[in-house]
Amino acid sequence: TQTSELLVNLAEKHAKTIVPNYTNGIAAQPNSLGHAWLGHAAGFERDAQRIREAYARIDRSPMGTTVLNGSSWPLNRTRMANYLGFETIVDNAYDASQISSSEYPVEVASIVTSIGLHSGHFIQDVMSQYGQVRPWIYLTNLRNVNTQVSSAMPQKQNPILLTETRREISSSLALAMGPIMRAHNITPGMQDPKEESSNTEMVQSAVQFLKRMDRILNALVVDPERALEELNSDWTASQELADVLMRKYKVPFRVGHHFSGEIVKFAKQKNIKPLEFPYAEAQRIYKDAMKDFDANAVLPMSEQEFRSTLNPIAIVQNRATVGGPQASEMKRMLAVAKDKLKDHQQWALSKRSRINQSLAQLDQDFAKLLKP
Repeated sequence: TQTSELLVNLAEKHAKTIVPNYTNGIAAQPNSLGHAWLGHAAGFERDAQRIREAYARIDRSPMGTTVLNGSSWPLNRTRMANYLGFETIVDNAYDASQISSSEYPVEVASIVTSIGLHSGHFIQDVMSQYGQVRPWIYLTNLRNVNTQVSSAMPQKQNPILLTETRREISSSLALAMGPIMRAHNITPGMQDPKEESSNTEMVQSAVQFLKRMDRILNALVVDPERALEELNSDWTASQELADVLMRKYKVPFRVGHHFSGEIVKFAKQKNIKPLEFPYAEAQRIYKDAMKDFDANAVLPMSEQEFRSTLNPIAIVQNRATVGGPQASEMKRMLAVAKDKLKDHQQWALSKRSRINQSLAQLDQDFAKLLKP
């Protein structure tokens, strides 16, 4: 929950920061950085759900089932489970030792994998900016810990915190394959997938890369002006032209898409930025794009509307669907995210409290037996 909390807080801080979002590694559309980061946070929130769901299955005591089918001793399994802080018992003794005990490491491995994938996606999103001469997001250089100068090229500050965390995630994912392979193709109850040392190593590896993720989130620097400059130097808003023409003026999307594409092609040939594009050229290109549909077609957008449509800030503000980056939806989604965080935190506290109380009761009752 600590990583999720940091990410949600950053999303709130940057709810109005407009940046390019990328698909296929290329700037695609303008978006609120907070909106994108809430999307990443949603992935981690599902991982928290998976932990709770897995915990409910693991929070069952096998104690007293012995090897296969219980014992002739009249053990009170429920009482033993309560002393150890378990919610309940594994009902079937054969299941306890032969079946479910082999499932647990595999299920935990899938959670480690999911957390690793979500962490890796976030890192790669940030890493895409390190190919830029002037990135709009980067790491603070704290005592050459987060970044380090290249041993050969003095102008380079290599983002080692990102690359080393990514490497640790890859190592963790490799460890997560272990329980699956060890549990595969064995008879019920074998020790292979239950090995404590290797399963602990897998979980601890995830804990370590999550600690590094927290460092990354605390070290990020965002330059909103540079992000907006990048947006206005490319044509990430071009799809909006086609959308507005279709939504407002009933122009078929493929025609509007062709019109927008021709504008982008012309602009790149002439090195024209979106907010500088000549309105007269837009009119000419539109007439040409519409020639097979209406030889007398005139661009229905005024010059003011044409320019406002290419404004990345306006695009984000004008989103109308549920779950979008507009202010009203950001406010709602942030509140939901915070409520979920609070719920997960309270859940973890309650589980720790139950275990501590149970163990304390065990010590207390055991101490009575030691009295003469």
